[in-house]
Amino acid sequence: MKILILAGLISLTTLTKANNTLQVPLNKDTIAVKTEVFDPEIATQKYLDTLTPEEKEKSDAYFEGGYWLMLWNVILIIIITWVFLSLGLSRWIKGIAIKAKNINLQNLIYIFLYFLFAFLLIFPLNIYQGFFREHQYNLSNLSFGGWLGDELKILVLTLIFGSIILLAIYKVIRKVKQDWWIWASGIAFVFIVFGMFIGPVFITPIFNRYKPLEEGKLKNEILSLARANGVPAENVYQFDASKQSKRISANVSGFGNTIRISLNDNLLKRCSISEVRSVMAHEMGHYVLNHIHKGIILLIIVLVIAFALVNWCLNKSISRWGEKWNINNIDDIGSLPLLVLLFTLFFYFSKPIINNFSRTIEIEADYFSLNAAQEPDGFAYIAMKLSEYRKISPGHLEEIIFFDHPSGKTRVHNAMIWKAEHLNKPVNVKPQKE
Repeated sequence: MKILILAGLISLTTLTKANNTLQVPLNKDTIAVKTEVFDPEIATQKYLDTLTPEEKEKSDAYFEGGYWLMLWNVILIIIITWVFLSLGLSRWIKGIAIKAKNINLQNLIYIFLYFLFAFLLIFPLNIYQGFFREHQYNLSNLSFGGWLGDELKILVLTLIFGSIILLAIYKVIRKVKQDWWIWASGIAFVFIVFGMFIGPVFITPIFNRYKPLEEGKLKNEILSLARANGVPAENVYQFDASKQSKRISANVSGFGNTIRISLNDNLLKRCSISEVRSVMAHEMGHYVLNHIHKGIILLIIVLVIAFALVNWCLNKSISRWGEKWNINNIDDIGSLPLLVLLFTLFFYFSKPIINNFSRTIEIEADYFSLNAAQEPDGFAYIAMKLSEYRKISPGHLEEIIFFDHPSGKTRVHNAMIWKAEHLNKPVNVKPQKE
């Protein structure tokens, strides 16, 4: 009987090789069965082919247009700085502010008026890129009144928090003079981290209504995924992003007792459970892999470098053009337009480096999602849906410079490789006894 079984196994092995399948004896009790061949390259292309030429052209045009908008925003900040410093708007605002007796109140008046005039000067471009262009590509659900309301909320938040941080920075400049940039880096860092802490509870609800996700299978699966991966969240929240756009999104945000898992209603309406699981696992990956803490370390480094370079450029500029611009020294609040311009230029030219860091942690979270949720096809479907506003297949250099997330093609391909490596895992089969 043993001889017959051995002969049968040899014959079956020969037959299955001809059909690209294979059975390999593991031990006297089990064998591994590989039942099919899966080509990740072919599978990736099949996903990419679900995007019609018209959809791809539209998506590419939208994303590539964003490259030019980044440049136009920088050019507009240059123009605004020129209006303030060379055309005398800054001098006029300082004339109003100086009527206040207290230096901090003078600075506060200048900061408020700077933000208001800058808002008005950049408003035409904001209307185009934030409202008309979004409607042109069918990405916005907002009426003009709704869009304007959100813009005014952003302005109010900028006036409040921007004024606080700038008052603190200019007070430091007056106190420590040339070493101000070291202390200012710390101040900026503290405010940003504080914003990350209070944002989920106090800031985001200003723009969207948050409520607990309804009880059911999906909520249970998300919380189970959280518990299995050490994410200390006891509830899941949904928010009404559909009033603003068709984009799908989710996040695990906050620190300590403000940590919360949130997903928008577009994700709930447009995606299957497997897709939602893959998205939520990705967001949990950021928490589990300590991306928030890594981002904070990068933030400290970037802020120190930024403030050091801005300090050097600020001193050089004021020593050369300060008299013309009515700026006495770096602690003069009239230097604010120049300060904003220098930071804008720094972050514009450092964007590829920052994008590279962001893209790296996003790829890590992608792999975490694949391993935790084990939904490669759900993940691939999501990547294709994101192609509505992200270029699906950029060039290699283009992805390095402009993408803060992996491209859709990269994500689908990674998911299909993961699937290929897990699709045909050995299956234990216990042979029949004699």
